[in-house]
Amino acid sequence: MKLCPKLILEGTRLTHKTDLAFALNEHPRVVGPRRYRYHSPLISAEWCAFTNVPWGRGLINFEPQEADRAFETYATWARLFELQRYYSWIVDRFHVSTIVHQRQAHEREYDFRWLEDRLRPLGFRIVLCTRRPDTFARAREERLRVSGNPGQYDDLQRFVAEQDAMRAEVRRSTLPWLEVDVSDDDVPAAADRVADWLEATGGLTLAD
Repeated sequence: MKLCPKLILEGTRLTHKTDLAFALNEHPRVVGPRRYRYHSPLISAEWCAFTNVPWGRGLINFEPQEADRAFETYATWARLFELQRYYSWIVDRFHVSTIVHQRQAHEREYDFRWLEDRLRPLGFRIVLCTRRPDTFARAREERLRVSGNPGQYDDLQRFVAEQDAMRAEVRRSTLPWLEVDVSDDDVPAAADRVADWLEATGGLTLAD
């Protein structure tokens, strides 16, 4: 059977989303064994592609006047997934992050049921990365060693609140979902748990 899993990794900062995305994109039980290294699709709504400055705006943190542009971009991604349905797609943050951010930053509610209605037949699933609140400080210390924008990690309580909001939003999703606790910072073990879930629930393949 051809492996073509489709995963959306959601979660607040410091929850190893990107690390897990890379690990899953090379996991032999998720994308198959590889004799050599090549690139598979790994995309993100966190790309700040709406503005010509570092840490600018994009699909998650767009301004209200940019909403049409954001939704057109989401529709474009959905169409691309539909056209290439028999391939693996791993997405590092997507519509759940947008819903939560827009609610908290602009008090605006955006309905993404139309997007999930298009993603569901393609086999998309959500993996929510979380960590215990008491472990965010340790994670921040590690991140500050490499971050080019350390100020974004000043308010850890913001991440805790955002995590709670994301958990609630994911539970309302119509897509299958799994919550993965990364408090131990063991990314390979987290990737194995995701692989176990995909194998157990038929998330690795897509029927004709």
